[in-house]
Amino acid sequence: MSGKTVIILTADYRIRGDIDVAPDERVTDYITAAKTFLAVTNAEVRTLEGRIMFASSFINVHRDHIVVVAPEELTSRN
Repeated sequence: MSGKTVIILTADYRIRGDIDVAPDERVTDYITAAKTFLAVTNAEVRTLEGRIMFASSFINVHRDHIVVVAPEELTSRN
């Protein structure tokens, strides 16, 4: 397993952190296989406006609250 940095959007928050995916596994496959919660390490939680709420070495994100998830390297902020 290796850490892949992702951006997770919920209705209220933007979360940047790492998830453990197999080297040949897609983020989509990881999310689909996840149980109720998604384990995120090295997490930074911000409001959608960008204000930092908190940072933590580990958080669980409830799958039902995820609106968007994408590998960080595929995202851009223009």
